[in-house]
Amino acid sequence: MKKPVILIPMGDPAGVGPEIIIKALADPGTANSAVCVVIGDKGVLEGAMQYPNMPKVPLNLIQDPNDASPEPGVLNLIDLHNIDPAWFRVGQVDGRCGKAAYAYIETAIRFANERHGDAVATPPINKVALSQGGVPFIGHTEIFGKLTGTPDPLTMFEVKGLRVFFLTRHVALRTACDQVTTDRIIDYGRRCSAALAQIGVTEGTMAVAGLNPHSGEHGLFGNEEDTQIVPAVEALKKEGYQIEGPISADSVFHLALVGRYNSVLSLYHDQGHIATKTYDFERTISLTLGMPILRTSVDHGTAMDIAGTGTVSAISMIEAVRLAVKYAPYFTQSR
Repeated sequence: MKKPVILIPMGDPAGVGPEIIIKALADPGTANSAVCVVIGDKGVLEGAMQYPNMPKVPLNLIQDPNDASPEPGVLNLIDLHNIDPAWFRVGQVDGRCGKAAYAYIETAIRFANERHGDAVATPPINKVALSQGGVPFIGHTEIFGKLTGTPDPLTMFEVKGLRVFFLTRHVALRTACDQVTTDRIIDYGRRCSAALAQIGVTEGTMAVAGLNPHSGEHGLFGNEEDTQIVPAVEALKKEGYQIEGPISADSVFHLALVGRYNSVLSLYHDQGHIATKTYDFERTISLTLGMPILRTSVDHGTAMDIAGTGTVSAISMIEAVRLAVKYAPYFTQSR
């Protein structure tokens, strides 16, 4: 069976991205399951292989993903050659690295849009470096949305079968509470259901988390459940969606983990992040859905403090590739 082609932009060159990519591609499971194509900088990757305890993976320089070698243990590289060793310093935030990281992502998305790859798996980028480099996006999700023509991509976390969507993401908690509205929940219920179908999940029930302690206890601890969430859930049920809620946030994630629900709609950033990352920090993977292409991602930062030491774990990068391989066929079939 032909292995899927997974495109991997290198991430911020000064962070741990190069290290986790090298370690992931040296992993036999990753190497045997996919043809991975890295878009990055040859000098940075060669330098990273010299860090302590780093594996040496032979580079195969190519110009197009179609030219990639399917042989395990090879790092197929499209070299953008955009890092100058005269100024580059590992572990230091630099706008030039942010600009380079954007170029890797942009190239990977272009190849995916052109059907020269089956999915994109991303290591971390640095938001400060992006800003200093003049990149007009705050992060990966916004970049992928713009370059795939998707106005509002959906973020879903997956860890060992637990799937979590987010009604709100990077906004203040007070703002997030204000955004818990009937109309917004209805919109997300529809789109999250479509996103699940996009990755082959068509059975089961979605749960909407409660906002207040004990889902408000009928107004004792807040009334958003009664005024906003319940009307939205009832409206979605009338449209034929399999959805329940609000389910108290202190139990809903456990119930989904043991199979009661196929997914959870978390109402704000930390509500879902804490649940998934506490369960298994390294294996919590972010998927960007609702787009014509699939993107999976590690859910940790650039870790500038340990970049260059060779001590970073590659488990999250390995898992990001694994999920890209798992779900890529659904996107390939829809083309």
